[in-house]
Amino acid sequence: MRKAFLGIPALLFIAVSLKAQTADEIIAKYIKTVGGMDKIRTVTTLVRTGKLTGGGGFEATLRQENKRPNMVREEFTFGGMAGISAYDGKTGWKIEPWSGKKDPESLGEEETKGILEDSDLDGPLVDYQQKGNKVKYLGMEPAEGTDAYKLEVTLASGSVWTYYMDTDYYVPIKIGIKRTVRGEEREYEMSLGDYKEVNGWYLPFSLETKAKGDQEGAKTTYEKIETNVPLDDSHFQMPVTGVSPPKGK
Repeated sequence: MRKAFLGIPALLFIAVSLKAQTADEIIAKYIKTVGGMDKIRTVTTLVRTGKLTGGGGFEATLRQENKRPNMVREEFTFGGMAGISAYDGKTGWKIEPWSGKKDPESLGEEETKGILEDSDLDGPLVDYQQKGNKVKYLGMEPAEGTDAYKLEVTLASGSVWTYYMDTDYYVPIKIGIKRTVRGEEREYEMSLGDYKEVNGWYLPFSLETKAKGDQEGAKTTYEKIETNVPLDDSHFQMPVTGVSPPKGK
């Protein structure tokens, strides 16, 4: 984790104390480290492309597109088939050809909670109060082999994200995610690393996710992240199927 940040200018860390006392102090230092609010707010769209690998040699290519204020489209391609999960700000939908379904359909409850979280371009910490999120500082706890500041973030949706923030650079190195679906609690763990600069904003290029307690999960490696790529709103909307074209068309 620390090696990933050796290239960040030292000036970013001047006046950063070794011990933060409040959640807001930690979040402010995190935002400063990754580039500052001015840089973040200049980003209207974010496009990530890379690959997803899992157990048994599974590998898929992926592309995630985010557009403010809360639209997202995720495409996965493997075995010659391309699937889509998306949210247009109102409706979540998917296409899963590997399930024998070629037409779009609405997302299930857990899928909807996940896509709503993915639709937040900045992540839950940035402007957390305006988003209706609540944050508590829970002290320090080891994570990924190092001490970390621990923040509990309760999203407006009710999901709880527990952030473990690096004590040198104040960036997330691990996130615990807890969702309740039909009365059943689901827990996941995500490790973040390989932070790189994208148009003045430092973002993780490596994510490892697994269900809590599992030995294996899935690793996402982004090969490219681009900002302010033109994306039309219709790109995120569910396609209309079964509609006959007008006569003469």
